[in-house]
Amino acid sequence: MSARKPSIRTCIGCGRTEDKREVVRFVRTPEGTIEVDRSGKANGRGAYVHATLECFEAAIRKHRFASALRANVTEDDVSRLRADVEQVLETKGTLVHKDGDA
Repeated sequence: MSARKPSIRTCIGCGRTEDKREVVRFVRTPEGTIEVDRSGKANGRGAYVHATLECFEAAIRKHRFASALRANVTEDDVSRLRADVEQVLETKGTLVHKDGDA
């Protein structure tokens, strides 16, 4: 039996590719809201970011969420998503701040 081919996704923050399990998925739901998809299987249009604050901030700075999700991203969305990402990263144990402190 052959091994399954890994699902590769591209980070919208830095443009590098990674296995699907190593990135965080964001989804624009059918209702139009933007959320962190913890399961990776939510209905809606998805975009992927490496599990680092640097890639998340780069995606925000470069307005990549708006284009990848084909949605208007407000400042309220950004602050809510930032809090959600920090929570997900803390759960994964990969939260690293820009100054290098964990």
